[in-house]
Amino acid sequence: MSLDTLRSAMPDYAKDLKLNIGSLANETILNDQQKYGCMLACAYAVGQPDVVKAVSAEIADTLSDEARQAAKAAAAVMGMNNVYYRAIHLISNETYRTMPAKLRMNVIGKPGIDKADFELFCMAVSAVNGCGMCLDSHEAELRKAGFTSEQIQASIRLGAVVNGVSRVLAAEQAAA
Repeated sequence: MSLDTLRSAMPDYAKDLKLNIGSLANETILNDQQKYGCMLACAYAVGQPDVVKAVSAEIADTLSDEARQAAKAAAAVMGMNNVYYRAIHLISNETYRTMPAKLRMNVIGKPGIDKADFELFCMAVSAVNGCGMCLDSHEAELRKAGFTSEQIQASIRLGAVVNGVSRVLAAEQAAA
């Protein structure tokens, strides 16, 4: 399975997703590690098996083992952090914002690849998972690292398309 397979699997009502898969695969505002790392991280974050397989096949010769592991680690740690920090943000009682999280997040400090690229993966996953606090935090770190608004937006677009494709495939498989 590949991104071409995903495009062809999109039903007629999801034509925009089909077009966006192609556009994002040809994205040049990010380097290959950044682009494909975001895609893989988001595929793992959503967890739709066909999308994980297609993205994994697409990046097999493009991403290093370290970058693949970092993308998966971004999905894992953000799967935890996005729930925790979104909840802390949504609870009216501000006491929880002053308490230490007491959650291990060692991979954020030592992701095995360029820290800024890892932050970009985390940004994309945080967009998929809808955590405003995490989005603000990762955006600030990316800005410090010199990323442009267009590059940051590209990571969010990648997450949005991977999420949309995953949801459509899951719904179509459930309806079959």
